[in-house]
Amino acid sequence: MQLSARHFIDQLRSPYGAEDLSVANGTPLVMVDLSAEVDPLDVDRVAPAIEQLVCVVVGVGTPSSMGAQRLAELCDLCLGTDDDPASIIEPVSRHPIASASLVMLLRGGDRRTITEGLVAESAVYSLLQSGPEFASWRASRARRAPRPEPSEAVRVERRHNRLHVVLSRPHVHNAFNVALRDQLVEALRIALVDPSIEQVLLTGDGPSFCSGGDLDEFGSFTDPASAHVVRLTRSAGAIVSGLGPRIESYLHGACMGAGIEVPTFGGLVAAHPDSRIALPELSLGLIPGAGGTVSLPRRIGKQRTALLALSGMVIDAPTALGWGLIDEIRDEELPSCL
Repeated sequence: MQLSARHFIDQLRSPYGAEDLSVANGTPLVMVDLSAEVDPLDVDRVAPAIEQLVCVVVGVGTPSSMGAQRLAELCDLCLGTDDDPASIIEPVSRHPIASASLVMLLRGGDRRTITEGLVAESAVYSLLQSGPEFASWRASRARRAPRPEPSEAVRVERRHNRLHVVLSRPHVHNAFNVALRDQLVEALRIALVDPSIEQVLLTGDGPSFCSGGDLDEFGSFTDPASAHVVRLTRSAGAIVSGLGPRIESYLHGACMGAGIEVPTFGGLVAAHPDSRIALPELSLGLIPGAGGTVSLPRRIGKQRTALLALSGMVIDAPTALGWGLIDEIRDEELPSCL
């Protein structure tokens, strides 16, 4: 649906207008033309209604007034006149429930603590695991036979006051499975409970830092509710957040899903020039589930987070640096051990 800014505001002021702008009533996305002048006071009056919309709100064009600029800030994301709207329209149309769930989660993110944000994200993620969009993805994908695994999914070495934690499933680009998650949590807890460790280095073996969730394990949970409590109990993102500036992450190759969501909770995030970053979960009918709706907005804001997640776009290291998603680009190779 495409509306002028004025029409959009008028519809939200109607007692039943907001209900029409909902996935439940066949409207997964509304595109709002920001080129016309609107009164800032009118925008402020409908701001609560915008936050409650069960659809994706995309501002289009250059705001022409203070009111339009205020409206642009309330949109879930904004596109310029040269941007291709299909990059958002098509994925949102394919996964309307996950898309609306994502943006509604992001809208209230700045009012939540990190813990509250992780709880909210995990709850929404678990609901979507029971939804039709994830079920459709599962039905379309044949599960592969189990592959040989290394004895350790995560390697740990300590030297003096430094701890080196290495993701070590290189044969699958360090895909984030249960074993890797659990061993990563245990490794990071060493530093969390030992203040004598002044620096933690997080790296990955092989061609990639982390390619995201291991697709062969997706949907293998006993039930979504149990998965929810386990996800919160063993949250790598929460521990990285607790370590704060003591932890430094060095990215390279594929940094997808958890591969960017977890490290951005911590201190320095450096990336090799070959790094490729994305949030691909929407294509499965899901949202980021390793803390991305919490960690990324704190670095790049809700609108760029929504753009990454909804479009599925892959960005390079210079783009990530320009956005503030990473802190440095480093060419040098990191040693496999300290």
